[in-house]
Amino acid sequence: MSGLLAGKRILVTGVLTDQSLAFGVAALAQAEGAEVVLTGAGRGLSLTRRVARHLPQPPDVLELDVTEPEQVAAVATDLENRWGSLNGVLHAIAYAPPTCLGGGFLDAPWEDVSVALHISTYSLKALAAGMLPLLRAAGGGAVVGLDFDATRAWPSYDWMGVAKAGLESTTRYLARELGRDKVRVNLVAAGPMRTLAAKSIAGFPAFEDVWNERAPLGWDVTDSSAVAKACVALLSDWFPLTTGEMVHVDGGYHAVGA
Repeated sequence: MSGLLAGKRILVTGVLTDQSLAFGVAALAQAEGAEVVLTGAGRGLSLTRRVARHLPQPPDVLELDVTEPEQVAAVATDLENRWGSLNGVLHAIAYAPPTCLGGGFLDAPWEDVSVALHISTYSLKALAAGMLPLLRAAGGGAVVGLDFDATRAWPSYDWMGVAKAGLESTTRYLARELGRDKVRVNLVAAGPMRTLAAKSIAGFPAFEDVWNERAPLGWDVTDSSAVAKACVALLSDWFPLTTGEMVHVDGGYHAVGA
């Protein structure tokens, strides 16, 4: 099979619905020749298994709660037995309790903030480290994470914005640590998309209203194809010396003022 990811084996997290950014990445990865395995967690696991059947080649779904080290290890063991090595990982994992979003920045308790940081930030390190032996076995590979640019404060994004800032810093440190293993670690900072996660953010429609107007290339909150293409490109061999980078796929919004 030919394609940008021909012969590659990719682990994709974060698929919950057909509108999930990770779903678009998984579908395009398959179209470009990759073998794909999905993960799901908790109550969302059944959703992931259901939506997996909508992919062109329905993949297996493994249980993975990134806050549980034994589950990370179990996924690594399964993939070692299944494939022996791994070429790429898509990190599309984020969660913050309701108190951490929607304008309650000053009131969110540490107990909730710690959950947001554990799942949305530390998980990138946990996943990359857990899959590292498999990436080494492949002679190197790529870890790609999904991001929403945290270089500025956004309305209602609150502690998730802080978690994303941590994700961006974690990416740079992982790039530094894993370069010796020929493992690249990069982020794709997507513009706002109408996903299940976005619906949980109060005030999200305000992003929809202004993004298309201000983005030099325009923006469609229902079309994630450009995000998927960027992720697949970074998972491929076409960026062999790019790591610690944040690639904006937002219509150019980040580059202009009001």
